[in-house]
Amino acid sequence: MCKDCGCSLNSHEHSHEHTHDHPILNESKSVEVISKILSKNDEEAWHNKAHFDEAGVLCINLMSSPGSGKTTLLESTIKALKDEFKFAVIEGDLETENDALRVQKAGAKAFQITTGQSCHLDAFMVHKALHHLDLKDSDFLFIENVGNLVCPASYDLGEHLNVVLLSVTEGDDKPAKYPVMFKKADLVIISKADLAPLFDFDIQKAKAECKKLNPKADFLVLDAKNGTNLNTWFEYLKLKKEMN
Repeated sequence: MCKDCGCSLNSHEHSHEHTHDHPILNESKSVEVISKILSKNDEEAWHNKAHFDEAGVLCINLMSSPGSGKTTLLESTIKALKDEFKFAVIEGDLETENDALRVQKAGAKAFQITTGQSCHLDAFMVHKALHHLDLKDSDFLFIENVGNLVCPASYDLGEHLNVVLLSVTEGDDKPAKYPVMFKKADLVIISKADLAPLFDFDIQKAKAECKKLNPKADFLVLDAKNGTNLNTWFEYLKLKKEMN
């Protein structure tokens, strides 16, 4: 994982026989450095949000594990609503432009951020991407974050809403295991719902755990590929757009 978010700090714990000494990390110094990074990020996020508000665009940060269905959800949303709304998408991945090409084909403007080794997007990356998109010609800006249930939750991007996807293929214990992500969610989507009978996934258990962590979070169960409950998601987007 990347060093700038602190996820690699103190991770050099392994057992082997040797005579050399490992350097001892100064924990207080590490915390100070991370705090400064996050403070600068938050300041840039505030500038991003000012751009979104000025353009009248609703910005939604999509977060999840890899393979939970973020891009499929975007494709289905864009195809269904492109005659009513204009979409812009910022895609975040370590490598390739595959997802940007997919949403462009669906009918949205898209810009790909390839982070290399960074396990999340930050506000500075998003700000640079904004130079490649015309926000004033957009109703929605989706930021599809790097697939990761840990680090993206720590970085404000200036978004109006945080949407976290949890696929039934991942297990219903993920909210308990990765609470920070779910505490930050405005909406939790149980994705790939049509596959639930094939997996040991208790939707009510997952929902209860999410509500325990974050009572204010909304909750949807859908399957973007097969279209199950997608209309509920579309109505959610329209309501949030009206409120923005």
